[in-house]
Amino acid sequence: MNDKSKKPQKPKRKPLDLNRREMPKQSSDIRSHNFFEVALGYSEDVAVEEATRCLQCPNPKCVANCPVEINIPGFIKCIAERRFEDGVKILKEKNCLPAICGRVCPQEEQCELTCVLRKKNGQVAIGRLERFLADWEAKQGELKIPKIKKKTGKKVAVVGGGPAGLTVAGDLIKLGHDVTVFEALHKMGGVLIYGIPEFRLPKSIVSREVDYLKRIGVELVTNFVVGKTRKVDSLLEEYDAIFIGSGAGLPWFMHIPGENLNGVYSANEYLTRMNLMKGFLFPEFDTPIKRHKRVAVIGGGNVAMDCARTAFRLGAEARITYIDGGEMNFPLDWKKLKMLKKKA
Repeated sequence: MNDKSKKPQKPKRKPLDLNRREMPKQSSDIRSHNFFEVALGYSEDVAVEEATRCLQCPNPKCVANCPVEINIPGFIKCIAERRFEDGVKILKEKNCLPAICGRVCPQEEQCELTCVLRKKNGQVAIGRLERFLADWEAKQGELKIPKIKKKTGKKVAVVGGGPAGLTVAGDLIKLGHDVTVFEALHKMGGVLIYGIPEFRLPKSIVSREVDYLKRIGVELVTNFVVGKTRKVDSLLEEYDAIFIGSGAGLPWFMHIPGENLNGVYSANEYLTRMNLMKGFLFPEFDTPIKRHKRVAVIGGGNVAMDCARTAFRLGAEARITYIDGGEMNFPLDWKKLKMLKKKA
C-alpha cells in the first residue's frame, strides 16, 4: 500500500494531571503554639508544576466566575513558562492586592469552582498560584509602579480603608483620578487588619499592599470618622464622587441572657483585640485579654474558626457550637442551643 494513502495520525493527548500540588505548611504540633503564617507558599519549581496542569481552556469559566475577571489562564501560562514578571503584570491589570487575595479570597467558591478539571476532582490551585506570583515579586525588591493614565482632574473620596475601599482606590488611581481613602481606625486594611488572624494573613503583607497603593498615588488618611470628623455633604463640596465601603464592622448579637457578662466577646471585639491591638502578645503590647482555659465559639463560619484557632493558640480548649442545615433565627432559642451543645 502506498504511504500516501495512510491517514495522518492525531498526536496523542497528554494525560490529565489530576495531582493538585499541596502547599507546604507548618506542622500542626508547631503551628498550634505560634501565630506565624500556617501556609508557607509554593517554591518556583512546584508552582511551575502546578501551572502546567492548567488546560488553557479557549472559553475559561474560571475567568467568568472571578469577581474582577482576572485573566487566569494568562498568568498561569506565564508561570508554566517561568515568565513570572509577565505573570505579575497580567495579574495586576485587574487586581491591585494579589498577595492578600491569594491568601484569603474564597477561590474554592469562585474561580476554582468552575475549573474544568474539577469534573475529575483535580482543579488547578489558582489562589496558590496567585499568591506565588505576588510573593515572587516582593522577593525581587521594590514593587514596580504600573502605568497611570493621564490625570482627569477628577477627585474621588473613598470612605473605608478595607478590602473594598482599597480595591476601588487602586482601580481609580490607575484611571487617572485623584483618590483619597478615609479610614476610621489608626491603620488601613479594615477586616484584613482587625479581623483575619496573623496566622492566616500576616499584617506585614497587608502593610506591603497598602504601601504599594500609596506609592502609585493614593492618599491615605487614618483616624478619620466620616460622619463625625467630617460629614459626607462636606466631602461632596470638595470631591466629584464618593465611594462608601464602610464594611460590616458591627457585630450581630443573639439577644440571649448573659451575653453582656465579663468574658463574653463578640467576634469583632475578640479578633480586633487580638489582631489590630496585638492582644496575643500581651504584656509586650498593652492590650489585656481575659486569660481563657475553656472557650465556646457560637457559629460555624470562617470568623468562628478564626476565633477558635486563636483561642487554641493561647492554650484554651475551644469548642465550636453552631446550627447546621438552616438559617439562624434571632432571638435564638437558648434552650435549643444548649441541647445542641450537649450533642456536640
